[in-house]
Amino acid sequence: MAVRSALINVIFKACQKAARGLRRDFGEVEQLQVSKKGPVDFVSTADHRSEKTLLDELSRARPDYGLLMEESGGHGSTDPQGRRFIVDPLDGTLNFLHGIPHFCISVGVEEKGEIVAGVVYQPLTDEFYWAERGQGAFLNDRRLRVSSRTHLQESVFATGIPVSGLGGDHDRFIAQQRAVMDKTAGVRRFGAAALDLAWVAAGRYEGFWEMKLKPWDVAAGLLLVKEAGGYVTDFDGRDKSLESGDVVAANDRIHVPFLKLLSGK
Repeated sequence: MAVRSALINVIFKACQKAARGLRRDFGEVEQLQVSKKGPVDFVSTADHRSEKTLLDELSRARPDYGLLMEESGGHGSTDPQGRRFIVDPLDGTLNFLHGIPHFCISVGVEEKGEIVAGVVYQPLTDEFYWAERGQGAFLNDRRLRVSSRTHLQESVFATGIPVSGLGGDHDRFIAQQRAVMDKTAGVRRFGAAALDLAWVAAGRYEGFWEMKLKPWDVAAGLLLVKEAGGYVTDFDGRDKSLESGDVVAANDRIHVPFLKLLSGK
């Protein structure tokens, strides 16, 4: 049985507490769909409420750690190692808004510029993905390993579609999508990058790519994939995804040909 560290337990308890509110709020979403006004503001409130719960719980347990949070920004660290939590209180907001049961909480821990722990929690399925550097990746108490498939044509990949109003490069994405569709078993778009990365770690599909993600979208998921035996780089093959926001994640056999496919080589 996997033994969770004190730090992972702190994050787990904070996620559980925030998840109670998200489950309750998600149950209300369908009732709001009949109104032209209300759902967006309601989901924004749910997002902020989840973030406040996580902020309160994590700050109480680790008062010296800094925080980088999607909604409220940065909170300074007094920790000698400069450790901080990188938090997305509700990844998959659009899914949540439309009553689609695919969203999560994501918490990464950064130390000296490196992600040393990560958690992705799906409140509706009670799936708790977690990893610590050098200790492996787990789903609840089961050890995770990336998919063992070796050929692109039998592999399934996930992606995120860029939003043009937020600087997304649609032409580049469409070229990439066409290339992947032509050479693989299929492409999926689920709408929550943190869960996409967790599912790569779990071997549910062979890889994932997306452009211009934020640190709170990927901090935990990057570590999950690496600790499950996979690779994560930017589109140039560098270990710079956290900084650039460009993510190419895949199992150890598929990553190089997948990267070539995306770059048009």
